[in-house]
Amino acid sequence: MNGAETLVKTMLASGVEVCFANPGTSEMHFVAALDSHPEMRCILCLFEGGATGAADGYYRMSGRVAATLLHLAPGFGNAFANLHNARKAQSGVVNVMGEHASYHLQYEAPLKGDTEGISRTVSHWTRTASDAGSVARDGAEAIRAARSKNGQIATLILPADTAWDSAVGPQIAEAPAALARPNLGQVQAAAAALRTKGAALLVDGTALHGPLGQIAARIAKATGCRLLAPCLAARVRRGAGAVDFERLAYVVEENVAVLAGITALVLCGTQDPTSFFAYPNKPSLPTPPDCRILHLGDIGGDYGWSLQALAAELGIAEDLAVEGIALDLPPCATGSMSLAKIGQSFAALLPEDAVVVDEAISSSRYFIAASAAARGHDWLAVTGGAIGYGLPAAVGAAVACPDRKVVCLEGDGSGMYTLQSLWTMAREGLDVLIVVLSNRGYQILRGELANVGVTDVGRNAVRMFDVVEPSLDWVALAKGHGVEAVRVTDTDQFNAAFAAGLARKGPYVIEVIC
Repeated sequence: MNGAETLVKTMLASGVEVCFANPGTSEMHFVAALDSHPEMRCILCLFEGGATGAADGYYRMSGRVAATLLHLAPGFGNAFANLHNARKAQSGVVNVMGEHASYHLQYEAPLKGDTEGISRTVSHWTRTASDAGSVARDGAEAIRAARSKNGQIATLILPADTAWDSAVGPQIAEAPAALARPNLGQVQAAAAALRTKGAALLVDGTALHGPLGQIAARIAKATGCRLLAPCLAARVRRGAGAVDFERLAYVVEENVAVLAGITALVLCGTQDPTSFFAYPNKPSLPTPPDCRILHLGDIGGDYGWSLQALAAELGIAEDLAVEGIALDLPPCATGSMSLAKIGQSFAALLPEDAVVVDEAISSSRYFIAASAAARGHDWLAVTGGAIGYGLPAAVGAAVACPDRKVVCLEGDGSGMYTLQSLWTMAREGLDVLIVVLSNRGYQILRGELANVGVTDVGRNAVRMFDVVEPSLDWVALAKGHGVEAVRVTDTDQFNAAFAAGLARKGPYVIEVIC
């Protein structure tokens, strides 16, 4: 048995059963080890950012850690953007990064790079295996690190000789350390704050899509406080039956308006609300200057315990009834094309328990608002703001939830970053309906230019924002990756195409000319 084989056996023994892979030469012994263990599901991604984005989506929908296989420092560099999103989403991911054989590192080979340096910029845990005998232990510790603090990025760097040299036996990852909890004084202070006029409770993590949400809703009902959710949540349950969270806004002025009048803000499993960017003469922190902010644990702590302790301190009965959102389906829109109409039809047709992966960027608001009272569904957002997330995350969500329909809302510009994920969907037969909103440009950048006070836009800026000359052909692009596609130019065509895409199994692309 070699080091690579002990690593695969350690992963399987520890419950890691999926590997999103983009291997290279230095990982061939690990590839051979994966090949000898068919119980490990290996999914080829044609770009490393597709592998890490898929691992992120997989964790968000399953709560289980997946592995990625990345080729040296350049491959990890390609994977970086979606690891950034995964880190902001608090997703647990184990990266196996190949490395040259240890004795080869004295030479300046073309692919030699600072593997530890590039890993540490985004990983919570990084280690280079020192020899074959340590690989199994290192692998187990990487898995434990990825499961710690509600989900972390762990990267094991595997020099080629540690993979091919002889080793003995796999290991099993130990349970993560206990999560940090607030003290009694913090709980009491938070309870007192929530009883005051103008108080709000901001939660994140599994409180947005699991039973903890009911506890948060009971706290809000009993105290009269407002119940808030971040603007870009890793996963939130929405629609009929869901807890009615008030979502923070992206635009600075809108977020200031949302938080206006709040005198005390209790944070549980989240961080201080912060503006997405800095702008001239606009605030970085949108909370009112006189607002008291009380921290009851961050996303890496035991926020579930914190919510329960808060409810107990407030004397809230466990059977206090809270009403979920009532189903209120709009009719399908008809006629000429508009994003508002497409959002309305999307809400009318979205099936029960769908998973929506949202990278529609500037168009998202039309779908979010319209589907607030649609059939119950989960919504995944691009938490770290690094685009190229949508298609890979849809891959991971579909692997995690093969019995649920995944609907990916994708911008035409951002979709081009990880277009190769369509091929993976086709190969794996993943049930993903992709709606590409083709506005022929990076429309959000037009607004951002205005936000910094630039209104006189010339040819250079226009050509950096537009995706024309030539225009992208998403029907051709999809078919070139093995995925059927259709183009629609009015709302009635969209209704028919969306219904057809929901009725069929496997990936399907609808290009909406908007």
